Amino acid sequence: MTYQNDEASEMMHPFGLTAKQQRFVDEYLIDLNGTQAAIRTGYSAKTAAEQASRLLANVRIAKAVAARQAAIAGTLGVTQERIVAELAKIAFADIRKAVSWGRSPIDATSENARSNGLGIYPVELVPSDKIDDDTAAAVSEVSLTQTGIKVKMHDKKSALVDLGKHLGMFKRVEHSGPNGSPLQIEHAGELSKLSPEERAVIRQMVERRSSAANKVEDT
Repeated sequence: MTYQNDEASEMMHPFGLTAKQQRFVDEYLIDLNGTQAAIRTGYSAKTAAEQASRLLANVRIAKAVAARQAAIAGTLGVTQERIVAELAKIAFADIRKAVSWGRSPIDATSENARSNGLGIYPVELVPSDKIDDDTAAAVSEVSLTQTGIKVKMHDKKSALVDLGKHLGMFKRVEHSGPNGSPLQIEHAGELSKLSPEERAVIRQMVERRSSAANKVEDT
């Protein structure tokens, strides 16, 4: 495919993009790395980061990227529901469904404490044809090493954070005004509409500011 280098050339692509802008979109969708996409498109490495920022801020380019991503997701059958479901499998996985082990070498009562005759109670994997699908999806790696079998699960914390963000559970509460300025309450009557917790936060802020002002006056 031949691309025109003049970004001001005749617009022939969907969303009114020039050939060079379209190429940037194509390159960006490879790895979602704006700087590298700009370099591959033909921009100088020295200005690639700046050019990428400018291009990605372009409304037409943003729409083209979003449309292509939606088309790819549709082709692959990727939906938000599927992504959330997979994250949930990792976030709430229980390693005991993939591995069994005795509590200690001298434990003779645990259901999993089955000695191999050498005084060692090995870790045992749940066979791949017996493990449930959700637990299997949470397993990152199973490998045979010089010291035995290694089992690695996907990062639960990362999955929990991603899942929480996706569901809007980690919303930041802003306790200051614009640009970090003090919070302005224009109508005292509005305080009655706040919850006890919100009123407590405001009271603590006022007390801290008052205390800080008194310290300044005393110096």
